[in-house]
Amino acid sequence: MDISDYRREYMSQGLSRKDLKADPVDQFELWFRQADEAGIVDANAMSLATAGRDASPSIRTVLLKLFDYRGFVFFTNYGSRKAHQIDENARVAILFPWLGLNRQVKIEGVAERVATHESLRYFSTRPRGSQLGAWCSNQSEVISSRQFLEAKLMEMKQKFMEGEVPLPSFWGGYRIVPDLIEFWQGRENRLHDRFQYRKQSDGSWSVERLAP
Repeated sequence: MDISDYRREYMSQGLSRKDLKADPVDQFELWFRQADEAGIVDANAMSLATAGRDASPSIRTVLLKLFDYRGFVFFTNYGSRKAHQIDENARVAILFPWLGLNRQVKIEGVAERVATHESLRYFSTRPRGSQLGAWCSNQSEVISSRQFLEAKLMEMKQKFMEGEVPLPSFWGGYRIVPDLIEFWQGRENRLHDRFQYRKQSDGSWSVERLAP
C-alpha cells in the first residue's frame, strides 16, 4: 500500500524563543493545559521507549499521572517488560503526541522508582476495579486465555471482599527525571519550530533552537 501522498500542512501559530518559559516544566504545564482545554483525547497519554542491556528497544503507551519539578511519574507492574528493561538501563524517553494542536513534546532522562508511600497515595485513588486488576495480571507474561484473567479477577474479588484493596508489592511508580525536553510546533512547508531544553551541571536549563 503506497501512502506516500498521505499528508497535510501544519498550519499553526509559530513558537518563538521569547514565548518560552524559563523552566521546561512550566512550559510543559502550559502546553498540557492547552491540550486538555482543546479536547485532546487522553492528553496525558505518552509513548514510553525503553531498552535493556541488549539495546533492543521497546515502546508502548502509558499514562502520565503526576509531574512537577522533580520529574514525570507513571505507574506499572514491576514485573513487566518495561520495568525489567528499566532495571537494566534506566535511560528512557517519552513522547506526548498532541497532533490535534500540531505539537509534540519529547522528554529524555533517567527513570527511578518512586517511594512506596507515593505509590500507595496514587493506588488509593484508583477505582476498585483497577485496584483489583493490578493484582490479577503478571504483566507481559504469556497467558492461556481471557478466561484466565477473568477467573483471577473473581479470585481477587473474593480475597479482598471486605475492606480496602492493599497495594501490591510488585506494583508502583517510576519518576522520569529529565535532562532533555524538546517542544515541537508544526509549521507550514515542514519548517517546524523546535526548541530543546538541556539540563546543565548547575541544575539550570539551556535553550536551543533546532533545525526542523
